[in-house]
Amino acid sequence: MAFARSRLRLKELESYLEDVETFDKPKILLEQYPTTPHIAARVLHTIHTNYDDIHNKTVADLGCGCGVLGIGAKMLGAGHVLGIDIDEDALDVCYRNVNDFELEVDLVQLDVTKIGESVKQSTPDHDETASNSSSRGSCIKEKSFDTVIMNPPFGTKKNHGIDMLFVQTGLFLAKGAVYSLHKTSTRTHIEKKAKDFGVKMEVLAELRFNLENTYKCHKQKSVDIEVDLIRFSFR
Repeated sequence: MAFARSRLRLKELESYLEDVETFDKPKILLEQYPTTPHIAARVLHTIHTNYDDIHNKTVADLGCGCGVLGIGAKMLGAGHVLGIDIDEDALDVCYRNVNDFELEVDLVQLDVTKIGESVKQSTPDHDETASNSSSRGSCIKEKSFDTVIMNPPFGTKKNHGIDMLFVQTGLFLAKGAVYSLHKTSTRTHIEKKAKDFGVKMEVLAELRFNLENTYKCHKQKSVDIEVDLIRFSFR
């Protein structure tokens, strides 16, 4: 399947992303909620058109899940895309999606929170990516990517703070900027953490994430969650 690199319009991108297969059996402890084509297309289109941070850039998709963000980035002309996820089953779905679209997207199974762990423990400041995986993420080097994109776990399932660990990993890997989705209710906390990390934080958009009834614990058919699209960049 051929794409007009970087020339896809918003609606065209969303239409393509609607064909991305989602989780077979989502895992609640990993907070596996698929990023909808509507949200993914708007996030990527904003990054691409307003900041030129996708076309011909190296892009990492952290916690890639089924791959909708990384696949969309490749459709918009990213030079190299690497999807990283801890879950083998999610990566299997992502692999099928990449093959179905006939795209070149590399995938690696790693715990995102362990990448650059020793550096992150000493300082939040800040090339190539090796092909083999490591349980501690030592194979992925600092500042390996121009751009990092992610829809991280919100940290509501006995994993409080994991969203900020994802951001720290993104800042470790990125040369340019990190783009991430976070619950609007946590904005004040994230602003404080950005100051601690010594980076600039911008809220680019306020979006509504329609969370479908995915797990048995869900009582409502769906619920809208207010989320911020945030750009972290180095001062």
